[in-house]
Amino acid sequence: MARILAIDYGRKRTGIAVSDPLKIIANGLDTVPTHKVEEFLDKYLQENEVDTIVVGMPMNLNNQPAEAYVYVKPFVSKIRKKYPDLKIEMEDERFTSVLAHRTMIDGGVKKMARRNKALVDKISATIILQSYMERIKNF
Repeated sequence: MARILAIDYGRKRTGIAVSDPLKIIANGLDTVPTHKVEEFLDKYLQENEVDTIVVGMPMNLNNQPAEAYVYVKPFVSKIRKKYPDLKIEMEDERFTSVLAHRTMIDGGVKKMARRNKALVDKISATIILQSYMERIKNF
């Protein structure tokens, strides 16, 4: 069964999460330098069956795209062109970093470890994926 891959695209680092084959549980997969994310995707998609890629869409509280959208939009266009057979979705990523930090605190992660931005990005991608899967389940 095909999985869903989620991407929390950032200027320096990109967090990546993946669903289980039944598309029930989101799991953090990796954090890669943004300049290597396409290379990562190429390799991952060759080795694993994925039918959907969900990219976090940065939004403001007024439901308008945030400043960071100017970096995300060209990336999404590029992967849509590169992988025309995959479903490429956008998912609101408001508050994912805040939720990631809260998750780390609730999980007992020590203060120094919570400063690890790569871990925050991976958890944010997981939150984006879980949010997407819950939303499509309710349709």
